[in-house]
Amino acid sequence: MAADTRAAAAQVIAALLDGRGSLSKLLPQAEARTSERDRPLLRELCYGCARTAPRLQLVADKLLRRPPADKEISALVLLGLYQLEYTRIPDHAAISATVNAARELEHPHATGLINGVLRNYQRSREQLERKLSGNPQFSSAHPAWLQQHVKTAWADRAREIFRANNANPPMTLRVNTAQVTVADYLARLEQAGIAARPCAVSPVGITLEAPRAVQELPGFEQGLASVQDESAQLAALLLQPGPGERVLDACAAPGGKTCHLLEQQPDLELSALDIEEERLDRVAENLSRIGASAELICADAAEPDAWWDGQPFDRILLDAPCSATGVIRRNPDIKLLRRETDIAELAALQAKILRSLWKLLKPGGTLLYATCSILPEENAGVVAGFVAATPDARDNTPRQLGGRPWGEPQAAGVQLFPEPEGGDGFYYALLNKAE
Repeated sequence: MAADTRAAAAQVIAALLDGRGSLSKLLPQAEARTSERDRPLLRELCYGCARTAPRLQLVADKLLRRPPADKEISALVLLGLYQLEYTRIPDHAAISATVNAARELEHPHATGLINGVLRNYQRSREQLERKLSGNPQFSSAHPAWLQQHVKTAWADRAREIFRANNANPPMTLRVNTAQVTVADYLARLEQAGIAARPCAVSPVGITLEAPRAVQELPGFEQGLASVQDESAQLAALLLQPGPGERVLDACAAPGGKTCHLLEQQPDLELSALDIEEERLDRVAENLSRIGASAELICADAAEPDAWWDGQPFDRILLDAPCSATGVIRRNPDIKLLRRETDIAELAALQAKILRSLWKLLKPGGTLLYATCSILPEENAGVVAGFVAATPDARDNTPRQLGGRPWGEPQAAGVQLFPEPEGGDGFYYALLNKAE
């Protein structure tokens, strides 16, 4: 009954509840301890439980007299509720396997509690849902604070944003147009039996009808295509570096935008900077696969005196550290890991990095500020404040891309929202420095 898979999933969810890592780090470790046959179920349980955790937690609170002291027991309750509510696993099998997982994790004293809570949920499901239906955290499956921030900022769009965040994202490719055209790569996909369509906004993007392992993609190892969200693909298209220009890609890891800049303009003097050495390894791997190279710098973008050589850059891409609230559908653990107090701290850090890097930009140069956040505090709030306080800064974010409107113009920059069949939530502001 694959109790070991539930046990592995419970350990991942318990770590998330405890703030001890992210899905991107915890899940691969759990997969290494799980049979290949059970990995899809493990992945489904971890991602699905994280995605619906705010809603499941409210249900658990109604069914438990008090929260369990052990996070693994809390995680098993959430995993059991997730299986009963969102999967096709027969109820009796879901309950039995979850109870057995408690034994496997050496919590035999909790088997009665878990069994009782799940069976109580079976009996009272409809009544519970009626009681909780007016609770916005329950209806949106988002933490109360985030639900309120989104609703305050985007009242007319909030329901669409929540719906997109709770759906599985599409798999989108960026075609390396230095090697192959989009039309030719679509033909290669068709020959490989992979259904796909061109992206709506990115002229180099292709969305697959269903996710595939990258090994199945034609020419992936030769760098013909890379996995990258459509909205993320717009960064290189907006920055438009010219031949021979000196370019800084700040906060570059894992390197998708770095690679795209070089695919678009191979003749660049490009420096890719990131604060984490381990993440720079990913940049190097991605560059190697497409046959490109860049100077890699491990340093803090907010402290350029420690690493800058004094030569100004023609263009700077600042993919600022942010709440990642525009990519929740790809990283649902954000619902468990992020706190409301993080937002003001991130906005202060974003403003500091922007001020620091502006000094490195050549007069007449261009800086692209980007985040994968949908919260105005981290986006237009930061950029509009910076432009107002910086006499030589101008917001020149284009309102059209490829001859078509894109995103939603803000007081400064343009906001993109997560779309069920389209791109993630992103923010871009293109700033020019006076001569």
